[in-house]
Amino acid sequence: MDYIKYLRGYVGHKPVILNGTSVIILDSRNRVLLQKRTYPQRNWGLPGGIMEMGESMEETGIREVFEETGLMVRGLTLLNVYSGKDFYMKLPNDDEFYLVNSVYYTREYSGELEVDSFEGTELKYFQLNKLPDYMVLSHRIFIQDFINKFYR
Repeated sequence: MDYIKYLRGYVGHKPVILNGTSVIILDSRNRVLLQKRTYPQRNWGLPGGIMEMGESMEETGIREVFEETGLMVRGLTLLNVYSGKDFYMKLPNDDEFYLVNSVYYTREYSGELEVDSFEGTELKYFQLNKLPDYMVLSHRIFIQDFINKFYR
C-alpha cells in the first residue's frame, strides 16, 4: 500500500505528520553509505523513507535500505528520534508535512550495491570527516550526532 498516496487522497496538500526512518550504514573502513538523490536534486543523503501502515520503524529502515541500495541490513541500533518544527517540509507538489524520523546505525549488512534509479542516481561510501558539500541538511545533522556520540 502507498500510505502517502492514500493519506493525501483525504487531506490533499495540508500538513500531516509522517513517520520515517534513516539508516547510517558503516563499512569496515568506517565510511558512511550515501545516496545521490533524485529529490532534492544533487543532494546526497542517507537511505531511508516513510513508514507504511503496519510497519515498525526498524522494518521501515530495512525495507527502505533494500529498495534504495540492494543491501539487507541487520542489527539496527537507534541513534535518536528527530521531530519538531525543524522537520517541517513543503515539497514542490505543495504537500506539507512534519517528519518524525527515527535514525538507526549499523555495520551489519549483506548484498551488492544496486542503485534504485527512481530515488537516486549513485551510491557511494564517504569518510565521516569528508562528507559531500551538497547534502540533505538533516542527514548531515544525523551523521554529526553519530560522530559526536561515538568519536569524541
